[in-house]
Amino acid sequence: MTIFNVLTLLGGLALFLYGMNTMSSGLEKMAGGKLESIFEKLTSNPLKSVGLGTVITAVLQSSSATTVMLVGFVNAGLMQLHQAIGVIMGANIGTTITAWILSLSGIQSDNIFVSLLKPQAFSPVFALVGVILTMVGKSDKKKTIGSILIGFAILMFGMQFMSSSVEPLKESESFRDLLVVFSNPVFGVLAGALLTAILQSSAAAIGMLQALSSSGLVNFGTALPILLGQNIGTCITAILSSIGTSKNAKRVAAVHLSFNIIGTILFLAVFYTLNAFIGFSFLNNPVDEKTVALVHTVFNVSTTLVLLPFSRALEKLAFMVIKDSDHEDDADEKVGDKLKLLDDRFLRTPAVAVEQARMVMSSMAKTTKKSVLKASNLLFDEYDEERVNDVIALERLVDKYEDGLGTYLVKLSANEMGYKDSHTVNTLLHSISDLERISDHARHVAKCVKEMHDKEIMLSDKALDELKVMCDAVNTTMDFTITALCDNDLYAAYEVEPLEEVVDQIHTKLKSRHVKRLQTGKCTIELGFIFTDILTALERISDHCSNVAVCMVQVNDDNFETHEYLRTVKTSGDEFDTEVAKFQQQFVLPAKEAAI
Repeated sequence: MTIFNVLTLLGGLALFLYGMNTMSSGLEKMAGGKLESIFEKLTSNPLKSVGLGTVITAVLQSSSATTVMLVGFVNAGLMQLHQAIGVIMGANIGTTITAWILSLSGIQSDNIFVSLLKPQAFSPVFALVGVILTMVGKSDKKKTIGSILIGFAILMFGMQFMSSSVEPLKESESFRDLLVVFSNPVFGVLAGALLTAILQSSAAAIGMLQALSSSGLVNFGTALPILLGQNIGTCITAILSSIGTSKNAKRVAAVHLSFNIIGTILFLAVFYTLNAFIGFSFLNNPVDEKTVALVHTVFNVSTTLVLLPFSRALEKLAFMVIKDSDHEDDADEKVGDKLKLLDDRFLRTPAVAVEQARMVMSSMAKTTKKSVLKASNLLFDEYDEERVNDVIALERLVDKYEDGLGTYLVKLSANEMGYKDSHTVNTLLHSISDLERISDHARHVAKCVKEMHDKEIMLSDKALDELKVMCDAVNTTMDFTITALCDNDLYAAYEVEPLEEVVDQIHTKLKSRHVKRLQTGKCTIELGFIFTDILTALERISDHCSNVAVCMVQVNDDNFETHEYLRTVKTSGDEFDTEVAKFQQQFVLPAKEAAI
C-alpha cells in the first residue's frame, strides 16, 4: 500500500464525514422545530420512546445529533432522565440504517435494475439534481433538499474512495497479521472504540470497516469486536456535550455509555460462551458490507430488547455514578429557570435552537406584560411597597432575559438556517430591546407611585379616571403585542398600530388638559411633573409595542423600511381609519372638567 493509497483513504474519509455532516444538517433543517415537539410528547411508555428514538435517528442519520439533543433537553428540564433512556436505545437502532445504505455499494448483479440500486449508479444523479436545486431553486425547501442530495452523493463517493484505497491491502501479509490481533475481543473492542471516538462518527467508523470488508480481508471474528467497540466509541460525543451541564444531563451521557458497555459485555459473553461449546465455523469466513450491517443491527436490537426492561436500573446506575451533592445548590436544577432552555448544544441543530429561543422570548414577553399590568394597577390600588418592589424585580428579570437571549441569538444567527427560522430569529432580535424598554417604563411608573407616597401627595379621583382610560388602552395594546409575538399572530400585530394611534391621541388630550389645570392653579407643579412622567411612560410603552408589531409585519413581508411602512399604513384608506374609530369608541376619556 503506497502513500497515494493512504492519501486516497484519508481523502475518502474526509469526503464521507463532510457528506454525512451536509446530509444530516439538511435533514435537521427539513425537520425544523418539529423535533422538539416530538421529544416533548414523549410519555413514560418505554416502547414509544424507543420507537421515536429510532425514527428520529433514522431521519437525521446521526445518533450523535439525537444524543446531544437529549443532553440539551434534559439539561433544560424539558425531559426527564427516564424518558431519555428509551430514546437512547432507539437511537442505537436508528443509526443502523446508515450501515444498510452503505451496504448497497456491495450489490453484485448483471441485472440492470438491480445494478441501479448501487450507489455508484444513482449517486451521480443525486449530485446533479442536488446541484441544480441548490443553484436554481428559489424556495428554501428546494435548496435544502438539494443540499441533502449533494451530501448523500459526497458521502457515497467518499465510501468508494475508501474502498478503492484498501484494495492493495489484499497482498499485505503485515496487515493480515494486524487483523489477527484485532480478532482478540478485548483488542478489537478497544480499536473500534478508539477509532470512533477520534472520528466522533460511528457511521464513518462503520463505513471504514465496510470498505475494508469489501476487499475480503476482514473475517467475522475480527469484525464483531470492532463493531461492538464502535458502539462504545460513539458515546464520546454525548460525553463531551455534557461537560458543564446539570447533573441530570450528565446522567444522559452516563446512561448512553453504560448501555453500550453492558450490551457489549453481555453480547460478547454469550457469543463466545456458545462458541466454546458449539464452535462457530463462520468465524474465519470473510464478511462483506451487508454482513457488517446485519451484525450491527442484530447487536443493537438484541441489546435493546434485553436491557429495555431494566431501564430503571440503568437510571439508578447513572445516579450512582453521578451522585447528588448534599451541600451543593445547583442552580441549573431549579425548575422554571427558562434561561436554561438557551443551551449551546442546540446550536448544532438550528431549528431546535430557534424553537428554544422562541419559548424563552415568550416567557420574556409574558414577564414584561406582567410588569406593565402590575405597574398600572399601582396607580389605582392602595399603596403597597412590596408590589412596587415586585415591578422592579420583574424589570431586572427582563434584563436577564435580554442579555441571555441577545447573546444566544447572535450565536444562532451565525448558523445556516431555513427561511422560516431565519425570519423568526430576525423578529426575536428586533423585539428583545423593545420588551426590555417596556419593562423600564413600567418600573418608572412604579417609582412615580412610590414618589407620590413618600411625598404624601396623590391624584384626584377624576385624574385617576383619565389615567384609567390611558392604562386600559396601553394594557390592551400589550395584549395584542404579546399575542402576536408568542403565537406568531399577524392579525394581532396588525391591530397594534391603530390602537397605538388612539393611545397617542389620548396622550395628547391629557397633556392639553394638564396644561390648562396648571394655568388655572388646579394642579401643583410638583404633582404635575409626576403626572406628566406617568403619561410619557405609558405612551412610550405603546410606542415600543408598535415597534414589535411593525417588526413582525416587516419581517414577514421582507421589508425593513419602518417609516415608509407606517406612512403607508396610516394613509392606506378606510381600513386603518375604521380600526382607529373602533378603538376610539372603546377608550373614551371622561368629560373635560376632570381635574387633579
